[in-house]
Amino acid sequence: MDYQKRIYEQYASVCRSSGGVFNEKEAMRYAAGFSRYFDGWLPPEKNANILDLACGSGRTLYFLKKKGYSNICGVDISEEQVALARQVTNNVTVGNVLEFLTGKQSKYDLIFAQDIVEHLTKNEVFDMLEACQNALAPGGRLILSSPNAESPMFGFRRYGDFTHEICITPSAVSHVLKIVGFDQVTFREIGPYSHGIVSGIRTVLWAILRWFLKLYNLIEIGHPGSGICTRDFLISAVKPSREGGDV
Repeated sequence: MDYQKRIYEQYASVCRSSGGVFNEKEAMRYAAGFSRYFDGWLPPEKNANILDLACGSGRTLYFLKKKGYSNICGVDISEEQVALARQVTNNVTVGNVLEFLTGKQSKYDLIFAQDIVEHLTKNEVFDMLEACQNALAPGGRLILSSPNAESPMFGFRRYGDFTHEICITPSAVSHVLKIVGFDQVTFREIGPYSHGIVSGIRTVLWAILRWFLKLYNLIEIGHPGSGICTRDFLISAVKPSREGGDV
């Protein structure tokens, strides 16, 4: 049996230590962060058609539901994960993301593909991003997240999950996104932010550490790098509203 299939069969119970009940308290904590990290990237229309690829236990779906979005759906290869996500919304499918996207031309206004790129081979990454570009309506947005190979701590994320295949940098994923037809490619760090005393201290300390990381790059290679220093980062890319044009 394929090793990934063996792991995905017990992904929630073994790799995520999840029980059979959706953890709403934990999801609320993630939702607070999502509100900050996705600011300005969500569609204004609450009936927008939104797909969450590799939706996992449904944290992003929960966030979207709390934000008032009514037309949300997800897909994940792990039956355990889908069982949890269906406690958020029934519109969740067990399946391979590439197979799910087949035939869905210009259907979605927003596609989330968080923590999935690193589980794919390079050829599969190209196939998935092309399928997302095809499935998005003109002007639609794709939001990705991935471990960041530019981070000095990237190995913790790259090798912390046995199903991870690759690790990318902002420049590498930007090139691929543009090749398959996206534009307006932007990046955001997934770092600490101030929402209390402890988090405020972490935010200040991170700002100092981040400055030293950029200085390290400046000394070694002559420029500060992408400026994306966190272990994980977000990527936003937009499908042009017309062929050959900007949104």
